[in-house]
Amino acid sequence: MRILLYSLIFFLSVFGNLLIIVVLTVNKRMRTVTNTFLLSLAISDLMMTVFCMPFNLIPSILKDFIFGAAMCKIVAYLMGISVSISTFSLVAIAIERYSAICNPLKSRVWQTRSHAYRVIAATWLLAFVIMTPYPVVSHLESYRRADNTTAHLCRHNWPHTTAEQTWYILLLLVLFAIPGVVMIVAYGLISRELYRGIKFEMGNKKDSTDVKNGLTSTVSTGSDDGDGCYVNVTHRPHSMEMSNMASSSRALKTERPRSNTSEAKLEAKKRVIRMLVVIVVFFFLCWMPIYCVNTWRAFDEKSAIHALSGAPIAFIHLLCYTSACINPIIYCFMNTRFRKALLATFSCCASPCRHHHRRSLRDNEEDVMATGASMSKFSYTTVSTMGPC
Repeated sequence: MRILLYSLIFFLSVFGNLLIIVVLTVNKRMRTVTNTFLLSLAISDLMMTVFCMPFNLIPSILKDFIFGAAMCKIVAYLMGISVSISTFSLVAIAIERYSAICNPLKSRVWQTRSHAYRVIAATWLLAFVIMTPYPVVSHLESYRRADNTTAHLCRHNWPHTTAEQTWYILLLLVLFAIPGVVMIVAYGLISRELYRGIKFEMGNKKDSTDVKNGLTSTVSTGSDDGDGCYVNVTHRPHSMEMSNMASSSRALKTERPRSNTSEAKLEAKKRVIRMLVVIVVFFFLCWMPIYCVNTWRAFDEKSAIHALSGAPIAFIHLLCYTSACINPIIYCFMNTRFRKALLATFSCCASPCRHHHRRSLRDNEEDVMATGASMSKFSYTTVSTMGPC
């Protein structure tokens, strides 16, 4: 079962992340700011899949690290780098989306691809620097097995117990707790902003429904609380009444596509909010167990090894690797625009792209999260508030 699950996650991760790298590299129209971060995320997830999974599964099955002392240091270093870059990329995407959706006017000044390249370079450099202790403390140790043969383990030998405990607490904070809080806050504020848009759209929908269903009542009441578009026709001649009815009929015909558009916007915003919840839930589900286990092992190694050795720790590691498989699905394959670019890239008989075609509303709303600019904010922020989220 362990081999089957590891193999499945491995091939899905490699296949999915390679597709993302190819599509975002080949298609110039897909080179947006967010997609630049997604490309970095795909590369880091591919690194984690290639350099973590085989070197974790094979020694676990054979009870022997057969790759040598040099690979023990290299693999430990690359594991830490890939996990760090993946986490930093998720945080960068969350901050970029928050800024683009909650502060679209300010974000346009600095959200450029050159800025994204600088942020990505900084995250990669930071990951390489932070993980330098791993090749230093990683060593290949020999031990005797039950059948009197010699086997090897790739272990982390820390000079002091305090240093090991400090290191794993640092990792818990820098790579899990702080990124998790940042993602919760950013996506929470985005969800609140989209929820405001939902309330505004529902208000518009209610108003349009009142216009269609309450035309007669609005006309007959003669209330002064209206918006000036309706008049009391009880004092007007019959010809004027027919004229108003005809103009109202034309207005209702114009209102129907707007109503359909409003409903599509509502559904798109709800889909985005659900996707944000899924992102946060999967982040904590995939990474919380391993960081808790590492911290536990740093403070009480004997009880941790006794409770988690064998299958439990293998499946906890598998849960981490699942994030490299889930990220492509959540961030790219759920986006209609990316799926179209994927089909266009790998379709031999794909027709040339039209430069002046109309995008569907669903594409535009899903591209809120892909391109960063939430144009729906301008449709209701002027009514509610112009302040930040």
